[in-house]
Amino acid sequence: MDEDAGDPGARVADDDGDVTDRVRQVIGRLGCSHREFARRMVLDPSKLSRSLGGTRRFTLAEIVRIAAIGGVETGWLLGAPERPAPPGRAPVPVPEGGRPLQIVRETVRLIAEHGFHGVRVADIAAACGTSTAAVHYHFPGRDELLEAAVRWCMDEDTERRAAGLAEAADARAELEHLIALQTPRTEQQRRQWLVWLDLWAQAARSTAVGRLHEHYYRQWRTTVADVLRRGIGQGVFRSVDPDSTALRLTALIDGLATQVLATAPDSTSPDTMHAALLAFVESELAPRRGR
Repeated sequence: MDEDAGDPGARVADDDGDVTDRVRQVIGRLGCSHREFARRMVLDPSKLSRSLGGTRRFTLAEIVRIAAIGGVETGWLLGAPERPAPPGRAPVPVPEGGRPLQIVRETVRLIAEHGFHGVRVADIAAACGTSTAAVHYHFPGRDELLEAAVRWCMDEDTERRAAGLAEAADARAELEHLIALQTPRTEQQRRQWLVWLDLWAQAARSTAVGRLHEHYYRQWRTTVADVLRRGIGQGVFRSVDPDSTALRLTALIDGLATQVLATAPDSTSPDTMHAALLAFVESELAPRRGR
């Protein structure tokens, strides 16, 4: 192990591939895909792929997260023999999804309630029923924790989108599903938007978060543009430039959602926002009727 591996951000030496083999064993025991395992780690899937392929070394913090998710000892992942649990000792309860996901979920909740700069690591630790040292061991720096929170929000949003798109009858129904998801009616939707508004400001100051933000928006607009292309092919939308229209529609969604969250309910409500978005679809996308 690296001489500086006491630092959670340090890279773990793995010249003989033992660490990688043991990580593969953990993934195999859980029976999930590499992409799903990366989601549970709140890690960029490409980083996990490169680490498993030997072109990137895991950090100690990532090894700790893997141990927490897999229910194994960090020492075993780093090469120590696997030790059986002492007789009579009850296993330590693991939060649903593992400690790393619990930390990220609580971080997102607290950011929504207080803003990123109003959240201390001590607050996150208290919400998780653990210590600040444990939080730092999973996520060594504040920037890394913010990046993980952004990634988790992206993954959750993407999953909800995909589920609804798969059930829609046509592209018009797909677009209406996307619009409904982006209208902040429920507590979860409002929390998601509050986090995004706070993270937009951070994205302007953080290169890492900025790259994630750019990736997310490219993905989001591509999703909308693809729905528009399908709708044009199905005849439920008129012939428009999908990319340009997706840019205008997503900008309208962002602006209206910001007004819903920042103004009095009788000024701009979720119903008002939803009606305005459906009016855009009708006026800009619905096929023109013959005269």
